[in-house]
Amino acid sequence: YLISFDYGQRASNELLVAKRFSKLLKSKKHEIINISFLKTLLGKTNILTGSRSKIPSTFDYSMVVPLRNTVFLTLASVWATSLNIPLVIYGAHSGDTHYPDCRPSFTRSLEKLLYLSEIDGIKKGIRKKLHIWSPAIDNLSKSELLLIGYKILGDKIFQSWSCYLESNDKKTNLSKHCGICESCMNRKQAISNAGLEDKTNYVSH
Repeated sequence: YLISFDYGQRASNELLVAKRFSKLLKSKKHEIINISFLKTLLGKTNILTGSRSKIPSTFDYSMVVPLRNTVFLTLASVWATSLNIPLVIYGAHSGDTHYPDCRPSFTRSLEKLLYLSEIDGIKKGIRKKLHIWSPAIDNLSKSELLLIGYKILGDKIFQSWSCYLESNDKKTNLSKHCGICESCMNRKQAISNAGLEDKTNYVSH
């Protein structure tokens, strides 16, 4: 079961790509949850939802969307509870050290909080205890995850989406990675570290 969120992000193309990959991976179900009202609540706190300013090619704290993974994981946990599934997974990896809600300490703390929020139901056997896992907990890097994906999907892995922006090719009407934002730069580095040829469609190299 896969879940994605429309939270008013500038990189809306990631939702289209997530939908495509859900079919490719033959998921049982893929929910795209519209919480775009968050953009209003977030105001000018970050540049991924609240600004048209240029996104840097290196990390800047303006890229941090406040409480984003807290909201995502809580909503995913609600769905997991309704499906009676005890495990929620998100993709934070060992290189995501700049983002507080990607660190293992955050993940473990949220798991404890979710347990407390349903402790009575869990003790009565009505609910299952939820566990949250991320690659960062097992110290897996972006490159290691990429190689796992490559073994499963081959070159199709390069159709995944990392870019904080998107640009449409006027000739093909296809979206391309900008190639210069911080996320694109991290993608390029991870692919290089994995020893793979980068077949991502970039506007700029």
